Amino acid sequence: MDESTHSAIQIAIDGPSASGKGTVAKAVATALGYTYLDSGALYRVVALKGSEKGLSLDDGPALANMISELQILLGWDNGRLSLIVADEELSEIIRTEAIGQGASRVAKLPEVRKALLSLQRKLATKGGIVMDGRDIGTVVLAQAQLKVFLTASIAVRAQRRHAEQLSRGIQNSLEEVTLALIERDNQDANREHAPLREASDAVRVDSSTLTPVEVVAEIVALAKSRNA
Repeated sequence: MDESTHSAIQIAIDGPSASGKGTVAKAVATALGYTYLDSGALYRVVALKGSEKGLSLDDGPALANMISELQILLGWDNGRLSLIVADEELSEIIRTEAIGQGASRVAKLPEVRKALLSLQRKLATKGGIVMDGRDIGTVVLAQAQLKVFLTASIAVRAQRRHAEQLSRGIQNSLEEVTLALIERDNQDANREHAPLREASDAVRVDSSTLTPVEVVAEIVALAKSRNA
């Protein structure tokens, strides 16, 4: 197909924790020359800033009001996602297990989801974006031209998360990591608003026995078949 006939599309990648969404989404965006947006990072910011301000992570209206006042800047810095809020770089600090659990709590709140929804959609209006999360293909970008549900077995996901934490000096046991992932899965799947589920028109990709390179190649091929 002639390059001039290609058009930028929206790519939604959903899946449970530690399925490799972030790593894969960033690599797919790089391969296609697209923008990458980690929607989960936004919820982590809400959990972090809400806690710092002494707000209850179950108080939807208060958190939504806080979001309206946040100045969030997303970008790339030497190949990594840069997330700056009020001139503070938060890319690393929001990746703790405690903040992840807090993000799952605030993500259940309709006021928080509504406050972040317009921001995410605005960033995706022109296409040429890869967005990963838990409700991207079902809610945020329900009209995305390519939807992928990326998953893996709980054992594989726990091993990945455990290795990731060890690399950051976090000494949780593999059993602790596994239990935390199971709890997170239950929270995400059973929350009342926008629960984690596979979109009816999503392509399921199980990464349990695939390398990241193989997963990325599969998704890039899917994107190109949709005129990306």
